[in-house]
Amino acid sequence: MTTTTRDVFEYALLRVVPRVERGEQINAGVVVYCRAKSYVRALTHLDEAKLRALDPEADVTGVRASLAAVESHCRGGGDAGQAADDDAGRRFRWLVAPRSTVVQPGPVHTGLTEDPEAEADRLLDLLVR
Repeated sequence: MTTTTRDVFEYALLRVVPRVERGEQINAGVVVYCRAKSYVRALTHLDEAKLRALDPEADVTGVRASLAAVESHCRGGGDAGQAADDDAGRRFRWLVAPRSTVVQPGPVHTGLTEDPEAEADRLLDLLVR
């Protein structure tokens, strides 16, 4: 009998709130972290039509830049700025800290996975696209 190792992972949705005072939001990405594999990754997908439905004058370029910055932060290295040398867990915790900006993290959820990379793809398809 083959036993498959399943590891705990955590994830948070990335939400775009174009007018913070109104609180309306769309899901635009997911950040996945698995401590056992030192894995952190953000995948994003911005549905511009949904964003414009909430705010016809939304700064789409700015939102895309913010989402790209989250992806870079997860990758670490030179593109991560001050977080370049931080471990995956520290980068994840910084990204999921509550903030009142146009791109905000949702609550952190947990699960079990054999493959955090596949889990990130699955969550993006299920919860964002």
